[in-house]
Amino acid sequence: MKAFFIDGYGKDTGRIGHLPDPEVGPDEVLVKVHAASVNLLDSKIRKGEFKLILPYRFPLVLGNDLAGVVLRVGDNVRQFKPGDEVYGRPSEDSMGTFAELIAVSRDALALKPVNLDMAQAASIPLVALTAWQVLVETAQLKKGQKVLIHAGSGGVGSIAIQLARHLGALVATTTSTRNVEWVKALGADVVIDYKQQHFDTLLHDYDVVLNSLDAGTLEKSLKVLKPGGRLISISGPPTAQFAKAQGLNWGLQQVMGLLSYGIRRKARKQGVSYSFVFMRANGEQLREISALIESGVIKPVVDRMFEFNDTAQALSYVEQGRAKGKVVIRVT
Repeated sequence: MKAFFIDGYGKDTGRIGHLPDPEVGPDEVLVKVHAASVNLLDSKIRKGEFKLILPYRFPLVLGNDLAGVVLRVGDNVRQFKPGDEVYGRPSEDSMGTFAELIAVSRDALALKPVNLDMAQAASIPLVALTAWQVLVETAQLKKGQKVLIHAGSGGVGSIAIQLARHLGALVATTTSTRNVEWVKALGADVVIDYKQQHFDTLLHDYDVVLNSLDAGTLEKSLKVLKPGGRLISISGPPTAQFAKAQGLNWGLQQVMGLLSYGIRRKARKQGVSYSFVFMRANGEQLREISALIESGVIKPVVDRMFEFNDTAQALSYVEQGRAKGKVVIRVT
């Protein structure tokens, strides 16, 4: 099969070549990939930022979102059959959607929403699951609460705004001047133009903050929360609890505890909590998201399409941080 892969961390920007077709385990589904989307996570993995917690082998096929057609199912798989159109986010230890074929755990897949094409569907899994696991699972966001979603025009932000609005929350977000009206159209009630305004002086008494930006923004976000509020970050720093949940050794648990000690201490002083969320594959949650998509509650946001041969350029474009929504690669 053709695939886009790297042979080492760091300066290797990746290349397209031929690799053996994947083997299919008894609990796996072989999918012919029609489209895959690009995430900042792909760039971070390529640079080796997660090598301590995700020990990958080379050659390493990148890619964490897919939409495609089932070719074959393992002996234990009953919920899918050849010909099914599916989408999903493979588990972190079996990623590799920038390829013509991939074997995916049955628990990481869902039937593709009927009202989406392959490109639209491929844009959804990672960002929608991230938004779900932050707002529904971790924050347990309720009607009438106030949530600040940073980077509202990004992949996660654009979906999180729609989901939070559906949950009945008052939604604030940060974005650049050129995207203010655009994020309002997604459902944001309050929009902070970070080029001209300071969110930490304008917003007060919020219940939840979803942070996807840098350490400075993370610390400033504490000022926005009311006592008992929740600061949830998907960009770090990780916590000892996260390390333990990942099955990492005691030493790494201590290291991650130290990395997050400063922000956890400051959060405690203000009477709020800090959590780190590293999105995990979950086909059951994806099916709930599919229902929201098919009912029109959540709409995909696709910024640009790239052909498979231009995967390196797609990664470079995403690294610039200017995409509105998601960037998709047409594989087949």
